[in-house]
Amino acid sequence: MMRAEDQGSGRSDAASLLSQLSPQMVIQRATNLHRRVQHHIDTLAPYTMERWGFTGILLVLFMLRIVLAHGWYIVCYALFIYLLNLFLAFLTPKFDPAFESDLAAQDVEDGAPGLPTSASKTSGGLMSDVFHPPSAQDDDEFRPFIRRLPEFKFWISATQAILLSLLATLFSVFDIPVFWPILVLYFLTLFVITMRRQIEHMIRYKYLPFDLGRKARYGRA
Repeated sequence: MMRAEDQGSGRSDAASLLSQLSPQMVIQRATNLHRRVQHHIDTLAPYTMERWGFTGILLVLFMLRIVLAHGWYIVCYALFIYLLNLFLAFLTPKFDPAFESDLAAQDVEDGAPGLPTSASKTSGGLMSDVFHPPSAQDDDEFRPFIRRLPEFKFWISATQAILLSLLATLFSVFDIPVFWPILVLYFLTLFVITMRRQIEHMIRYKYLPFDLGRKARYGRA
């Protein structure tokens, strides 16, 4: 009798455990955990210098790992390419002023100035309120710089990428033999080309992606 009762209680415990491990419960618990983690991460938003200092330390540790171990050059290359893409998105405005110029050029081809389809401000077209609000001034207007990738999301993505790269250096499967000077040369070439293009874009549309004591103005070709 005791064995039967023990078996019955064991089965009931297993059934209750399986009910707790149902897909709905797992998803709910994972969602709650993600919300808690995200809440704690959001509390770090005001500490900009501390956050980037921590990320810089992680990057130094990763580079020491690469230099001392003489391996995982592919992982290092992929990390820096990803960080470069993040940095470019951080420097790029969310609403590209080149799009406004394209609309204006298309209006010139499709219709005369003053038509409702015109995107220019003086024409009073349908798109004029999108790029030029009625209360805005002409060339003296300061337009706030809105980044395509906000600083906080930039930090989160960069930190996650460095942590994953550090984790990848623990597995030899990611240590692919490669002639690392070629990767360095290719990355430097790509960095120079992309940054030159970005600087030309900044000069052409007259905006600064950094706060240098005055509001950023952009959108003027």
